Amino acid sequence: MRLDHVGLTVADLPAMQTWYAEALDLTVEFEFTLDHVDLTGAMLRSQNGWRLELLHRPEGGPGLRAASPVEAALTHGFGHVALDVPDVDSAYEALLASGASDRMSPRPSPEPGVRMAYVADPEGNLVELLDRTSAGAHA
Repeated sequence: MRLDHVGLTVADLPAMQTWYAEALDLTVEFEFTLDHVDLTGAMLRSQNGWRLELLHRPEGGPGLRAASPVEAALTHGFGHVALDVPDVDSAYEALLASGASDRMSPRPSPEPGVRMAYVADPEGNLVELLDRTSAGAHA
């Protein structure tokens, strides 16, 4: 078994599709509409195969908008998406430059030998950046 994709419901599908495609170097695999439930979406794919599905329903409302990963852990359910990157510091800076906001600057992770940081996308969803290179844990 392996993870296929992560689904993220967004308020502004075109804006978030553009942001994620540009900020994370993702390509649009396909877009879709389910008229009977007023749902639109887009599946984005990374060069190494992981996928992010963005979903939108006009009547949707905001969910968790945590100021930090520690605050997100106060709410049951999914709190963030995590990406393994080769260099946390440069990925963090690049995402901030692309419009993400700081939630936790780069630092050692509780996992030995791993560095981590958190940003929030333009709608406030948390994205964790992890670098396992120095821990020798890359798959």
